[in-house]
Amino acid sequence: MTQQGVRWSADQVLALAPDAASRKAGSKLGAAGPWSGTGSCDEGTVWGLCKGSGSKPYQTVVDLADAAGPAYKCSCPSRKFPCKHALGLLLLWAEDGAVPAGPAPDWALEWIEGRRRRAEQKREAGADGPSSGGADPEAARRRADRRAERVTAGATELEQRLADLLRGGLASAEQTGYGLWEETAARMVDAQAPGLAARVRELGVIPASGPGWPVRLLEECALLHLLDQGWLGRERLPEGLAATVRSRVGLPGSADGPPLRDRWLVLAQYDTADARLTTRRIWLHGADSERTVLLLSYGAAGRAPELALPVGLVLDAEVSAYPGTGQLRAALGEQFAPPAPAAIRPRGVTTSQAAARYGTALRDDPWLESVPVTLDRVVPTPDGDSWQLADADGDTALPLTPAARSRPGLWRLVALSGGAPVTVFGECGHRGFTPLTAWPQTAGEAVSLC
Repeated sequence: MTQQGVRWSADQVLALAPDAASRKAGSKLGAAGPWSGTGSCDEGTVWGLCKGSGSKPYQTVVDLADAAGPAYKCSCPSRKFPCKHALGLLLLWAEDGAVPAGPAPDWALEWIEGRRRRAEQKREAGADGPSSGGADPEAARRRADRRAERVTAGATELEQRLADLLRGGLASAEQTGYGLWEETAARMVDAQAPGLAARVRELGVIPASGPGWPVRLLEECALLHLLDQGWLGRERLPEGLAATVRSRVGLPGSADGPPLRDRWLVLAQYDTADARLTTRRIWLHGADSERTVLLLSYGAAGRAPELALPVGLVLDAEVSAYPGTGQLRAALGEQFAPPAPAAIRPRGVTTSQAAARYGTALRDDPWLESVPVTLDRVVPTPDGDSWQLADADGDTALPLTPAARSRPGLWRLVALSGGAPVTVFGECGHRGFTPLTAWPQTAGEAVSLC
């Protein structure tokens, strides 16, 4: 359990922020000025009253003892989790002695006891097993068959549209505009193939996107054609590759791999959002198994997903893998303790080994954008108008992706390095390397770059 004596660092608290605006606003509330009635207890609860614009202060409470990560409750109207008040309270708590120990007030106690009571009821319901009135397996099989037929029809139509594009020449894509691609994507949604729809939308933004766009369009068309053919010929594929194709097309899968218990280091956490969905990616590294897995969670547009794990802490838990050759996605299972500090780092590789690792992974999943890699002893170095991570002990380097070069995390990385080697975890792919977390070469805490 999270004890009163176990403190997080400010970076670990801020890594929970759903966005940069929340991080900035929460930092301003990390001082004692706006707070009153703060307290914490050994059971892992922190609470306080934060003065706002109204006559009544906001009641903020955080449950740090939840094995799945901290949970938050605040009377403010924000739809973000955690809100700026919860972040400010945790920042205040992270300062040793700033939040005194004591009994929880009734309003905090009522919420925390209700959460734990519901969690216990959920565990008991799960232990009883599924009820006799569960879903009919035969009906589920028929639904799956009907969906597969719709996906096949959509993939066949998409193949025809790709053939028409190539027959008419890539220059025609610049003239037709985005509307045709959006119409095609909508057809894939109707065919219940969201993975195909997402790739079609990506095609639509390539024409006239800058020098070399015809080459990029042709490459993406080839990958989409390969995915189409993989689906249409899935019966002839090895089981693992067929599962990867189903996942890339957008068919749901279940984490049916055997549970693996380990001490999982939270390597990185970041969100991506579109008009419909917020997706949170959390990378974990097993201290004993040395496996790296990806947790995905989702929230409605404008709302952060509930699962949040502080970067740099270690979680004693089980995870179960999703099917598919080369797939790293897993589901978080039973947690035996909340996240806690531990001196664990993943083993690093050189930049050339990282590039080779991505090339090897493409054999199992040709549509893979990147792989998780930890680089050891690299130095962030300017390269003209760009940046790269250069091996301190060799003559090779990896360029940073355009997205990484525009993030504030680049300057945190440069400041952490100061020209000296650092250890960096991130995603290595065909566009370059995206740094997500870094450690100083000597002992020190993880610094989130997201």
